[in-house]
Amino acid sequence: MAERSFAREVEDLKLGEGETFKGEGILAITKALLQSGVAYVGGYQGSPISHLMDVLSDARDVMEELGVHFETSASEAAAAAMLSASVMYPLRGAVTWKSTAGTNVAADALSNLASGGVTGGTLIIIGEDYGEGSSIMQERSHAYAMKSQIWLLDPRPNLPSIVQAVETGFELSEATHSPVMLQVRIRTCHVHGQFAAKDNQRPAFTLRQAMENPVRDTGRIVLPPASFLHEKEKIEQRWPAAVEFIKSRRLNETFGPAEGDVGIVVLGGLYNSLIRSLQLLGLADIYGRSLVPIHVLNVAYPLVDDELAAFCASKHAVLMVEEGSPDYIEQSLNAILKRRDIRTRVAGKDVLPMGGEYTAPVLMQGLSAFLEAHAPALLGNRPPPPDASAVLADQRVKTLAAVVPPRPAGFCTGCPERPIFAALKLTEKELGQHHVSADIGCHLFSILPPFNIGATTMGYGLGPASASAFNVKADKRAISVMGDGGFWHNGLASSIGNAVFNKHDGVILIVDNYYSAATGGQDIPSSRADNPRRQTNNAITDAVRGIGAKWVRQIDRTYDVARLRDTFREALTTPDPGPKIIVASSECMLNKQRRIKPLLAKAVKDGRRVVKQRFGVDEDVCTGDHACIRLSGCPSLSVKHTDDPLKDDPVAAIDQSCVGCGNCGEVSEAAILCPSFYRADIIQNPTRADRLLARLRGAVIGWLQRRRESRRIVFAE
Repeated sequence: MAERSFAREVEDLKLGEGETFKGEGILAITKALLQSGVAYVGGYQGSPISHLMDVLSDARDVMEELGVHFETSASEAAAAAMLSASVMYPLRGAVTWKSTAGTNVAADALSNLASGGVTGGTLIIIGEDYGEGSSIMQERSHAYAMKSQIWLLDPRPNLPSIVQAVETGFELSEATHSPVMLQVRIRTCHVHGQFAAKDNQRPAFTLRQAMENPVRDTGRIVLPPASFLHEKEKIEQRWPAAVEFIKSRRLNETFGPAEGDVGIVVLGGLYNSLIRSLQLLGLADIYGRSLVPIHVLNVAYPLVDDELAAFCASKHAVLMVEEGSPDYIEQSLNAILKRRDIRTRVAGKDVLPMGGEYTAPVLMQGLSAFLEAHAPALLGNRPPPPDASAVLADQRVKTLAAVVPPRPAGFCTGCPERPIFAALKLTEKELGQHHVSADIGCHLFSILPPFNIGATTMGYGLGPASASAFNVKADKRAISVMGDGGFWHNGLASSIGNAVFNKHDGVILIVDNYYSAATGGQDIPSSRADNPRRQTNNAITDAVRGIGAKWVRQIDRTYDVARLRDTFREALTTPDPGPKIIVASSECMLNKQRRIKPLLAKAVKDGRRVVKQRFGVDEDVCTGDHACIRLSGCPSLSVKHTDDPLKDDPVAAIDQSCVGCGNCGEVSEAAILCPSFYRADIIQNPTRADRLLARLRGAVIGWLQRRRESRRIVFAE
């Protein structure tokens, strides 16, 4: 179950010649794949390319009609290995994943693919998750392109350019027998626009034809002696062919005046931000017409030396706008000009930050410094310096930033993973602090307040593997965590299998929320829902027992904090050898709400009885110690002031965002904190029995209230 339905977007995939496609960049890529005659598509979901996978998953009828095979891969390595279908056969194939995190996983398959080369066109769509909106390490895919001789496209962020990059990407791959990466940044994926659609194309050569007519060419298999020849082929044949293709098809672009004392060389994906910066400096209009010459590298690798030399030759200085570090292209540009004895000054990381996202304000500062040094006349129409009020406002903002604490990422309201780590905190309060190896996924938020659990994270499904060095005799056991998505991605073999084989005496927690929740709620092998296109309901406990695990515990309701605490205590103290595996299962609350809200709304509309649970805090009972908040951290659990003169501190309160999971009360009960939490059942379309019971309860409560009031009056007299 993905986070939303893409039924409307699927209809857009059917648009043909003469019609206009409108939508997001990532959806334009999906349509472009079908227009290009792709034979198969695979990948692993993740920001910012999840929509591509989700749309294709919902577009079963369209794909079957065209004869296109689509599948969600178990990992990025599995997706990259799919491209082997294009090694021997003229099949166009595309795979996708999230940035360098996925490329790291797929590296082995990519290296082999690039070495032997391809016959059909292969496109690797990389969601370049870089900058402040990223959730991963800050690295660039550029290094992989250079290492393996994979051509890297970085198109300007508008839909026609993106679609053209997909179509020419396949052609470039076929012309050079090399795989091609299409790098699309977060802003590229989510930019909106339109382009002239074309008819979808059936694959010119099908997977069925390939299977029925097998081909074997030992020259494309990465084994000696062929593997030694592949390196020469890359440099002597494929590279020149790529450069010639890029030049002849004019994939790179030049904008602005033909002549100028200075110029800008920019990667395609940064073009929109650059134009916005020039607009703020008064050097470009709203249509993108620039007063400064701009050379746009829609192909980031390989570079075309002749084009760059021709652009720079007549200029006193050029600014290289290259986001991230190292400055691969800036170094290459300096080398190109040096070899040709072109004395143009190259600026780049000297005026722009070495690392970090190049937003429009960042670029504007760098451009100002560059132009101030090399073309100050262009800055004649710069905005006036800030007045005193603006300076004062800036100082106030800085003062406020120093006082207001940062807001860390955290679990969603009602998240079933929250009580797991509350139980672990209670266990550590009893048994002491333990080393905890964390993993990629929502559960990584346990590293942050209020739980502060977790010391390391090394990769998807590698939480237990990263604790393997601690398999030594000690008074405490190492604890490791991974999610169900990480378990099926890499964890079963690399973590559980490794722990069983090496008789690791640690505790392994597998957080099972029924979906690959962090990437948008896609189904995985252990999902509990029936999926007509996938085999689900494959129990994690069966898998771990199948590779030899003996001590295995299944908990099917993570909101039972007391039971979780007792299970953690048992795992940390049992004399049983080998890994102690706890599978803690409850449905992702976001997906649960998406699933049940339409059902509840329909039930209410049909007149059926519907009960919704809400929780509250009795402020007369609450002492205001806030221990419940410290052990829960739920966004719906807050504080409010009370008029009680005997209470100095505000009491706990639950707001309307509560989804009725009951975690706050469970935590309080497990920690033996207080009885101030109560549950209220909101009944819609109540039955006669419900109404009668409500009247009876009201009468009893009213009588008790009147009795208490009368006693208070007696005692007061």
